This record gives sequence, C-alpha cells and structure tokens, in this order.
Amino acid sequence: MTTTDSLRSGPGPGPGPGADGRSAGGRSTGGRSTSGGHLPVREHLPAARSAVPVLDVVVPVYNEEKDLRPCVLRLHDHLSRTFPYAFRITVADNASTDATPAVAARLAAELRGVRYVRLEEKGRGRALRTVWSDSGAPVLAYMDVDLSTDLNALLPLVAPLISGHSDLAIGSRLARSARVVRGSKREFISRAYNLILRSSLAAGFSDAQCGFKAIRSEVAERLLPMVEDSGWFFDTELLVLAERAGLRIHEVPVDWIDDPDSTVHIVRTATEDLKGVWRVGRALAVGALPLDRLARPFGDDPRDRALTGVPRGLARQLVGFCVVGVLSTLFYLALYSLFRLGVGPQLANGGALLVSAVANTAANRRLTFGVRGRSGAVRHQAQGLVVFAIGLALTSGSLAALGAATGSPSHSTELAVLITANLAATVLRFLLLRAWVFPAHADAEAHAHTHTCSEPEDLR
Repeated sequence: MTTTDSLRSGPGPGPGPGADGRSAGGRSTGGRSTSGGHLPVREHLPAARSAVPVLDVVVPVYNEEKDLRPCVLRLHDHLSRTFPYAFRITVADNASTDATPAVAARLAAELRGVRYVRLEEKGRGRALRTVWSDSGAPVLAYMDVDLSTDLNALLPLVAPLISGHSDLAIGSRLARSARVVRGSKREFISRAYNLILRSSLAAGFSDAQCGFKAIRSEVAERLLPMVEDSGWFFDTELLVLAERAGLRIHEVPVDWIDDPDSTVHIVRTATEDLKGVWRVGRALAVGALPLDRLARPFGDDPRDRALTGVPRGLARQLVGFCVVGVLSTLFYLALYSLFRLGVGPQLANGGALLVSAVANTAANRRLTFGVRGRSGAVRHQAQGLVVFAIGLALTSGSLAALGAATGSPSHSTELAVLITANLAATVLRFLLLRAWVFPAHADAEAHAHTHTCSEPEDLR
C-alpha cells in the first residue's frame, strides 16, 4: 500500500485531547485500552482544534480517471463549506490500470485534507478495511465515487456518531422519506436483496447496499477483524454483525439518483452476496462469532441501570413466563378437548390441568428462571402442584358456577370460561413461582447478569 497525503487537515475545528484524558480518536489514554474487554462508553467528540481530522471520508475507486476529479472537488467544497469539524478525504485506489493513480496523486497535492492510498488488489471491502484500520480519525465514512447520494445527507449521517448517540450510520434509499430516481430493475434487485436479509438473517436495517455509510473508529477496530468479505458483501456483513452484537445503527433517508454508467456487475455481485448471506447465517447459527467483544460497558445501555423498586431480571422472566404460559395454555386446551371426548368436564379439566401443570413447571424452571440439573427438581414439581391446586380451584369453581347458572353450557362457552379463569390464575402463578418456588434462582440470575455486564475482561 502506498500513500500520498497533503499532510494538512481540512478546515474547521478538530478534536483535541479532552479534560478526561481521552484522545481525539475516542480511545482512553489513561484507562482500559479498546484492544480488549468491552467497547468504551460512547462520548461526544471534543470540538477543540487539532491536526487530527474528526471525519475521514473514503472514496474507493477502480479505473475512475474520468469521474474522480469532479467527485473529489465537489466533496471537498461541500465539506469545506458545511462541515464544522476537521476532515480528510481519502481516495482508495483498488489497483486501477488507467490514469486514476495520477489523478488521485494530483488531487492530494493540490487540495488541503486529501489523501491518496494505492492498493495492489481489488475489492471495495479490502480498501475500506485497509484505510479505516490506518486512519486515526474517530469517525470513518465512505461513499461511492459517482456521488449518487445527495451530499446534504453527509452531516446528518455522521452527527449521531460524533455526538456519541450511535455506533454506525447508513444512508437508506428505502426509507419512507427517501427520494430516489432509478430504474425498475435496480429497484427490484435492491428490495429483493433486503427482503432476503430480513427473512434469512433477521436484519432490521432497511438498506444494506447504499454506498453511504459511517462508523466510529473504536467500533471499526473491533468489528473489522470479524468481517471476512473483501468485496461488495463487506457492507452487509459489517451491518449484520453490528446489529447482532446490539450496536446502535442510525439510518438517514437520502436523496439518490442512479448512475446509468455504473460498472457494477449485477449478476456476479448478487451471486457473491447470496454466498455471503449463507456463510454469515451459518456462522451466527453455530455461534462461531465472538460478538461479545462488541458489548458496551455497564452504564452505557439504560437497560443496564437499576430501577428503584423493580427487581433485576424481572422483565426477562416475564417474557419467558408469558411464552411458556401461552404454549402451556394451548397444550392444556388441546388436552381438555381430547379428554372431554370420553369423560365429563370436571375430570377432563383436572387431567388436562395436571399434565399441563407438570410441563409448565418444568418449562418455567429451565427457561424462565434458568434452573439446570436435577437438584431440587422433585421439590419444585411438588411446589408446582400446589400452584396447580390453586389453578384447579379457580377453573373448577368457574366451571361449577357456569353449570349452576346455565345447566348445560356449550363447549365453546366452557372454553371461554376456562380461558378467563386461567388468565386470572396466571398472575398469581407467576408471583408464586418467583417468590416461593424459585426465589433463590431469580435473585441469583439477576445478580449474575449485573456482574456479567461490569466484570473486567481478565475475569471473563
């Protein structure tokens, strides 16, 4: 890799060392390094003047001798007029064979804050990984050389990263308020690809392919080594891993005009993307990616903060209990309908409730309260039967009251009454399970969760 740099930062204030000892790049100079443990807490980047740029915009190019100069001139002019921090533009040449290297070198010599990097291998992902890893700027971005995206979206793109609100930011052509001009073929391919990502990788972001993205440097430092692709799938893999790790991705609706002279080979790119989707999906399924390295420290996420009067772990236990409860109720109703074919309503209710209660206790023991192994299983089932007896009293009493009131109720009426009675018993069942059957495990899980969020790396 060869580099040509004007050695001058862009106009405007840049980040200087803050009073807390943090460097311009957001890395702690006196505390724990970002090379191990959790990611540091996101902070607003300081606005003091410095020779180090806050933003490094990378423009990957391959044989772009015609479009490169007008692109860089337009981008440099826009940043000079509108961007309030120091900036740098890096032209990343992907082994061009035309006059692109000469054009890029002249731009780096003429314009303040322009750098030229030459790579001897092709690949947009390889270019971004190389330049971002060696940048030194706390906010890293890239955009396509055709500047299809309106540059007015650049400041909204990077502002959440500068302020510490988000970890990554992407421009979205598929957002509701985006304004896009492109052919039906590319529109169909883009939407189909994002549908594939949503259905196969459960992606929550709306547009993986828009060439207009930014990332905080400390996130890139941890995330880039996990990204295998060096071509067009690089963006998607980066976003999927970041989202799965719980990082915050900010989306900016963009105005975008298709470039009819684009040299992207659609079929080959789509094929490689689908191969990448399969590879990443398989890695996520088997847990092969160390996404815990991307965790934020305790206190950065409001969900980590203790709330007065709210026991730790309660929200997760409620979700687990509700899921188990819904499945148990369906199981109970199916059993009741089956037993009702041969016996009366009371016997059918008792048998169905007994079987479903045993299954419910076992499921809540393992899934809701995280109790593993056989130790205490018999005692837990015995206590669960007491809870079952309370549910039996409620449901049986409801059936008896229904029979006394109507004489011979229909099957649908019986089911409606039983559902109502079970809903009434559900709240009491959860309280008894948490406070009486599994109290130590509920507290232990909450305690363990708290310590897991804050323990240092050398204890993990």
